[in-house]
Amino acid sequence: MILLEEIRSELVNARPEVQELEEVLQIARAKSELSDLQIQVTYDGFWDDVEKSQRVMATIRTLENKVERYEKLKSLMEDTIGMIDMCLEEGDESSNEDLAADAARFREMLDEEKLKTLLTGEYDNSNAILTLHAGAGGTEAQDWTQMLYRMYNKYAEGHGFKVDLLDWLDGDEAGVKSASFMVQGENAYGFLKSEAGVHRLVRVSPFDSSGRRHTSFAALEVMPEIADDVEVEIRPEDIKMDVFRSSGAGGQHINRTSSAVRLTHLPTGIVVSCQTQRSQFQNKDFCMKMLRAKLVEIKEREHLEKISDIKGTQLKIEWGSQIRSYVFMPYTLVKDHRTGCENGNVQAVMDGELDSFINAYLKALSHGTLGAASSAE
Repeated sequence: MILLEEIRSELVNARPEVQELEEVLQIARAKSELSDLQIQVTYDGFWDDVEKSQRVMATIRTLENKVERYEKLKSLMEDTIGMIDMCLEEGDESSNEDLAADAARFREMLDEEKLKTLLTGEYDNSNAILTLHAGAGGTEAQDWTQMLYRMYNKYAEGHGFKVDLLDWLDGDEAGVKSASFMVQGENAYGFLKSEAGVHRLVRVSPFDSSGRRHTSFAALEVMPEIADDVEVEIRPEDIKMDVFRSSGAGGQHINRTSSAVRLTHLPTGIVVSCQTQRSQFQNKDFCMKMLRAKLVEIKEREHLEKISDIKGTQLKIEWGSQIRSYVFMPYTLVKDHRTGCENGNVQAVMDGELDSFINAYLKALSHGTLGAASSAE
């Protein structure tokens, strides 16, 4: 019965943490706001404004998920304590393993919810727009870029996020030169913002008949999807729009019509494009979302007030600027150079297991201990 007593002690000691979590997550406020919004849905004419009603429904789902997760966590803790008390009183050891599993699940859920409290940025709850660019190195770098595209799709799939491909430029022989896609889900930007930067691959190239070791680079941009009601000054005369026909061996990714759109923001030189939607109008709409997101992201980063003053900075996609290295040989290791977080299971990482790296980044960011990218393996 010693095991159950230890588990009970751990759960009882966690009660103050759960209470603190309730205050940090503002559960009482969330319940009140949720009640008010659910009343709004019943008003006549609520569904007449489609965009507004969709925003309200999205907020309702977010609040419902937050409250439900917290109440499940608290219920699991109290129910497990209650079951342990019953077993101790009756001298029943048959449920020890199940109760130990419940306690472990509680700790995992608590750690996950505590991690979310680190997402305090203004746009952390937003969808994320990701853009991958192949670095120097031709086919090898383009193949690496496609591997990263798969990795982030696997990560999104594992976390219940939805992925919409926005733009895709095939590589010369294999892989992809660039790809833009939106990851939709609660806190998508808050988690994925840590992935922005240069990613370095070391492996024996499948494109080298001599079997030599190659180093390749690809860069990832991560931006929040910005709501239309956020004030961003984008003057029509500052935008150059080009319409073109999608090309390349994109298969199902490509809509082969002349509806692809490329927008150039003349004051900053920012270029965005989208070719995967059904119409020119839809492609332009997604281009505007990407442009707004880039301008807001740069504005936030540089603390500037006027869009006309923005001058974005771009790290070179090469040695010395990477945030993470993926080594396939002579040994296997994935290492984040900012936090020191490592994982020797390269295949698991490439299959989307990025939580350890993202969690380490968020914790280091909150503690002010985040390091700079380095060239060390």
